[in-house]
Order: sequence, then C-alpha cells, then structure tokens
Amino acid sequence: MFEDEFGVSYVEAVSFTWAPVGETPILKRHGRYRRETSTMASLTLSGKIYKRHFDGSINSEKIIEGLKHLRCHIKGPFIIIWDQSRTHKSLIVKAYLEKHPEIHVAYLPAYAPELNPEEYCHGNVKRRMKNAVFHSKAEIRKSLDYGFARLRKRPDILLGFFQHAGLEINQLL
Repeated sequence: MFEDEFGVSYVEAVSFTWAPVGETPILKRHGRYRRETSTMASLTLSGKIYKRHFDGSINSEKIIEGLKHLRCHIKGPFIIIWDQSRTHKSLIVKAYLEKHPEIHVAYLPAYAPELNPEEYCHGNVKRRMKNAVFHSKAEIRKSLDYGFARLRKRPDILLGFFQHAGLEINQLL
C-alpha cells in the first residue's frame, strides 16, 4: 500500500467560484493554525483506502498509532511504501517496525511525491474541500470522510491515480 500524511486547516486555499454580479464572495474563516487536523491515508493496489485522523501535525507517535490502525484492519503481512520524511525514519518508528516484521517498508525516492498514488487520492479529496467554511474539527473530518467514501465507490478514479503515478496497471486487484 502507498501511504502519505497531509494536514487540513480552517484556512485552506480558495478557488474561483460563482457569485451574483457585483457581489464579491466572502469566506469567513475560523482558526489560525496551519494544521488543525492531519490524516494518515493509505491506498492499496486493490483500491482500498485506509485513513486515520489526528489533531495537529503528524509526529512519530502518530505514525505508530496509524500503523497500529492498519494492523487492526489488515490481516497478515503487508508492504507499506512511503516517502522519506523524518517521522518515517525516526528511531521510535524504526523500533516499532523491528517489533512487527509483518510490516515491510519501501521508500520512495526523495522529493518525488508524483510517484505516490496516494498523493493524488488525498489531493482529490482536498480539492473538493476548497471554499468550504468549517466551524469545527469534526466538520473537517466529516468532509474528509465523505471525500474518501466517494472515492471508494469510484475504482476508475483510483486506477487513474496509479496510472498518473506511472504505475502500469490496467485494473485494481
């Protein structure tokens, strides 16, 4: 499975929108932190999406919590493919992985997010959240959950993420 983390805040980027002639649309945003909620998401070759939300930014302890979440849902050994972030290579994550030989790890080349199909997956979810005004972390998480649920029903889109990352697969397993 391909894994990545991303953050969402109350002040996400805005995009063009429609409004009545002569009325500029105004979005009133709440909060001031860069990352109100972070999500660790994984995309498998079979098209399954696993996710775990966290408050604030991702750190090594949250990575381990996310790995425990994956172990609860995936029976047997699995390979996780992720970038070379410091949290993935931290001593406590390495220690956790040594205790769990059923989790095999492969690293993507440095600074190559375009090779990770999960980047396109969460990018699709976040793109649909532009111009949304959230009043709570619960609303942010609900919107994220809805976005991933929508993608789970669209294997054609998920297949496109793999193809866009340069993986030559013609169907999900």
